[in-house]
Amino acid sequence: MIRSAALVAALAVAGCVAAPEPHENRLRVMSLDGCADQYVLAMVPDAELALSPRADDADSYFADEARERRRIRPGLEAAVGFRPDVVVRQWGGDARLLATLKRRGVKVIEIGDASDLGHVRANVLRVARELDSPEVGERLAADMDARLARAREKAGPREAALYLTASGWTSGPGTLVDAVMAAGGMDNATKAAGFGAVGLEALALNPPERFVLSFFDRPGSDRHGVGRHEVVRRAVAAGETRVVPAALLSCPAWFTAEAVEIVAG
Repeated sequence: MIRSAALVAALAVAGCVAAPEPHENRLRVMSLDGCADQYVLAMVPDAELALSPRADDADSYFADEARERRRIRPGLEAAVGFRPDVVVRQWGGDARLLATLKRRGVKVIEIGDASDLGHVRANVLRVARELDSPEVGERLAADMDARLARAREKAGPREAALYLTASGWTSGPGTLVDAVMAAGGMDNATKAAGFGAVGLEALALNPPERFVLSFFDRPGSDRHGVGRHEVVRRAVAAGETRVVPAALLSCPAWFTAEAVEIVAG
């Protein structure tokens, strides 16, 4: 969970996310996954929200705020019971659920995947417009732009770093992590496109001098993953490391720019 001045600033940009008072005529918005949870909490905080079960997980940007809200399973039975006007998703919900919602006249808003920061910014503006909150999208995008500008000013000489998760995965060209590292002034040591596993033997024989670590802050996750091995701990201790909270990389949203600031140092 992120509890910092950065989060306070983000809440100020996004608007209050405390649970509003009940009102019969309020817009009813259902979120189908953890990424959609962040968008609806920021963009339509006054709506009657039904968040996903993952809304208060450790990698949720608004985990604390989500605990004050209703959470329901992203299935057909729950959707019929909640009667949403709008459904927001990135990856949640199956084809049957989505088809049924559309037949019933429910507006379904898709958060697109993003492999670069331009796509993230476009997502923020578009989803805000589709939620009839364009001014919120503009504020979030402006905050994102300001953070990226600050990161550019802070970034030093470009040096190679290895991105590594607790489970031992890395991320190469064509991914949002690669774009985050580039925007933060680091060259990605992983040259293979997409996501892939890092071998423990390779780390032991040729440990990198710099790491960007993430997804180490989820309680109990990947306890026996490559990223938690003693070989990796020694390499991390000996080198330069940037640690990015999982909440900043679990969803392509405006707060991805905070991850860039961390990488920039």
